[in-house]
Amino acid sequence: MKIAVAKGDGIGPEIMEAVLRIFKANNVPLQYEMVEMGKWVFDKGFNNGMTPEAKQTIEQLGLLFKGPMETPKGKGVKSINVTARKTWNTYANKRVFKSLHGVDTVFSKAGIPINITIVRENIEDTYGGIEHMLTQDVALCRRFITRPGSMQVMRYAFEMASKKNAKRISCGHKANIMKITDGLFLECFYEVAKEYPHLKADDIIVDDLCMKLVTRPDLFDVVVLPNLQGDIVSDLCAGLVGGLGFAPSANIGDHISIFEAVHGTAPDIAGKNLANPTALLLSGLAMLRHVGLFDNAATIENALRYTLESGVHTGDFGNKAIPAVNTTEFADAIIGNFGKIPQEGAVAFASNASTYSPAAAITVHPMLESGQQKSEAIVGADLFIQCNQQPSALAALLEAQTKDLFKLVTISNRGTQVWPTGSVYTNLVNQYRARFESSNEKALQQADIIALYERVSKHVKVCSVELLNQWGDQKAYSLAQGQ
Repeated sequence: MKIAVAKGDGIGPEIMEAVLRIFKANNVPLQYEMVEMGKWVFDKGFNNGMTPEAKQTIEQLGLLFKGPMETPKGKGVKSINVTARKTWNTYANKRVFKSLHGVDTVFSKAGIPINITIVRENIEDTYGGIEHMLTQDVALCRRFITRPGSMQVMRYAFEMASKKNAKRISCGHKANIMKITDGLFLECFYEVAKEYPHLKADDIIVDDLCMKLVTRPDLFDVVVLPNLQGDIVSDLCAGLVGGLGFAPSANIGDHISIFEAVHGTAPDIAGKNLANPTALLLSGLAMLRHVGLFDNAATIENALRYTLESGVHTGDFGNKAIPAVNTTEFADAIIGNFGKIPQEGAVAFASNASTYSPAAAITVHPMLESGQQKSEAIVGADLFIQCNQQPSALAALLEAQTKDLFKLVTISNRGTQVWPTGSVYTNLVNQYRARFESSNEKALQQADIIALYERVSKHVKVCSVELLNQWGDQKAYSLAQGQ
């Protein structure tokens, strides 16, 4: 079986060499096709951080094993890590956090074992990176949560939880505030939960989740979250087991999957043979299991755990009374411990059952649609307006432009209503949201909204427009705070 390998930047080549040497010593039946990705590829003029040949190879093989990569600062380019995940629709980011005997933490010292799997939606949310300056004082980021994207990650999370005999699967969210976006994510969670009645499924607000994770992490098993919240919570969980040096990552898609360490490139120690390869090795073991090489993965993980129990450590962790080893020596210790079983956390052996093969090549973009069939109607519009007048003055100006089809319902500033009611103690910025609704409760046409835009724009700058949609009898938009 052949996979694509990108060594990465900084410490990437050193830790990748260590991991591949461990694989070779264990006779892992893989072949490696090296591909050009990373900061040095950016510097050669490829704005997406990879050569066309690398992209073609990865799409042909369907598997990428990559080291940490740096995105150049101040050049207006996107993160190569995020670009790779989004380009190939690796919609589920799976990160497993387990206690490692020999890696001391507050919880290991208290005898509290940790075994948490975070599943992070990997494509959408604010990671679309769609941002605009509406005025010189006001920036906007669009946050996309879609039903098809949420269903993809939910189905993966529930199926994975079922296969690992999870005792609990939880949805972390902020649907109490972001009722439409996180509300949709949560709705999809419970829709898929109906197909897995044997799993205990519940939800928890993300701030409460963070508090409970640092007080009782043993209560959680599998947690699925939107992209940004999942990014933050997964780093929190890394801290519970010793830091990012022990945090593996698998990015799972239908056609292409990416396995990588989540830590950075550590340029301060690059080239010094000092880096800890554990996170990349654990990511590689997740890849071996993904393709059915269970026996190889178990042998190597047991050797790693035995090595850590024995007190062998690199300079970033471990008993300071025991001299640290370098990257090469750490890999050698693992290889020397093949066949040994750790006292704690031993991994059960299972025969290799590799049936993996790359997904068939595709020639058109998959179109994800949920098939929702509710009737649609436009019932108004939100106009985002640049203005430094008081709300009452703006309201008078806007009401003069409404004609017969529209009524001005509310004006808000930074999400808080300031007209027709509000408080003079609400601080304002120079950008308002003015909500117009149909005056006779009849559906509007896009042409009506455009005509309203034209009338209003003759008097103030309209920065952006959003339609107020209604599906059946359900309003598809949120109210202002205080409305």
